[in-house]
Amino acid sequence: MKVKKYTANTMPEVMKHVRKELGESAVILNSKEARTKGVLGFFRKKQIEVLAAVDPQPVPKRKKSQQTKVKSFETNHSAPKTKDKEFAQQLTANKNLLDEIKSLKQEINQRPYSSSGVPSDLQLAVEICEKQGINSDIQDELIDYLLEKYYAANKNLTDEDIRSHVHTFIKNFITPGVPKDLNLEAKHIYLFGPTGVGKTTTVAKLAADAAINKGKSVAFITMDTYRIAAIEQLKTYAKILNIPVEVAYNTEDFHAAKEKFKDKDHVFIDSAGRNFRKPEYTEQIKSFVNFETNDELYCVLALTAKEKDQDDIYQKFSELPVKKVIFTKADETIQYGSILNLWKKHKFEISFITFGQDVPEDIQDADAESITKMIVGEQLW
Repeated sequence: MKVKKYTANTMPEVMKHVRKELGESAVILNSKEARTKGVLGFFRKKQIEVLAAVDPQPVPKRKKSQQTKVKSFETNHSAPKTKDKEFAQQLTANKNLLDEIKSLKQEINQRPYSSSGVPSDLQLAVEICEKQGINSDIQDELIDYLLEKYYAANKNLTDEDIRSHVHTFIKNFITPGVPKDLNLEAKHIYLFGPTGVGKTTTVAKLAADAAINKGKSVAFITMDTYRIAAIEQLKTYAKILNIPVEVAYNTEDFHAAKEKFKDKDHVFIDSAGRNFRKPEYTEQIKSFVNFETNDELYCVLALTAKEKDQDDIYQKFSELPVKKVIFTKADETIQYGSILNLWKKHKFEISFITFGQDVPEDIQDADAESITKMIVGEQLW
């Protein structure tokens, strides 16, 4: 039996979706009113939520003449002919299906539901979503996925089963956002982001990995002349790693530094950490840098920031040719749902996760398995 949840503004609209997807033989198992979350508790809309089911192998519908033959068979108790036996078997199958649906409806009505409208047996999944700040759209997709597993298992899922199904759903969900092979062949690699997200430390980790682990010749350019501490920090890393560094105070300095490092395999560029909400910041970057087609641009987002701020930051820097994201400070929080929420909205490439201050150790290539473990609590930094 295929079971699925449908939501719409009115019952006729719900039934239209049910019939379109499940057909005329679909049966309504349960229906109730639900309300959208709205904005800060306001503007909540009433919706109708329906749980519908259909037999994937429905019993063929009998013609009227066939029904008469079955009725005659039941009344006379005479030895049935071959066709009458077939009709009797169909009648029994129909009765069994109706009994199964009736029993399922009774159990649904008796089964305790949580305040979220999800069977209590699946409440663990809701708790994981709420703890991680996963948005309602993704939660609905997850619950629909779990309901299919729930009824397929005859409503018998352990907490371990639920965690396993949540793990599988999240991994499959985020896999398209994680590249199989990172492109680290770009000549110029830029990191953009607001103050305090860890750009300077991250650019040092990337450069150190390229120089120490991959044997590449690298150099630094910093455009962050607004914070003296940032310049000194990068110079310190450069001295320790024996990597040359140039400070670009203006466009002429920047192009001179690029020319100086033209023989390097990679030039890592630390941009200025400024107030990203000011449009003149990105306009200044556009006038400052002539991006080349093979440049790599990363937006650096701290997982400790509010999701709304993360969203605003990415949208602002996406005005530049930024399509990749590095999430930092994974060790300073236990909530990672914003990774899923933001990727679903913007479809960027998730490239790296950082989780400490050690250079170059505390950084790793992003992959679906590690992100999933972070969200379901299987991996702590």
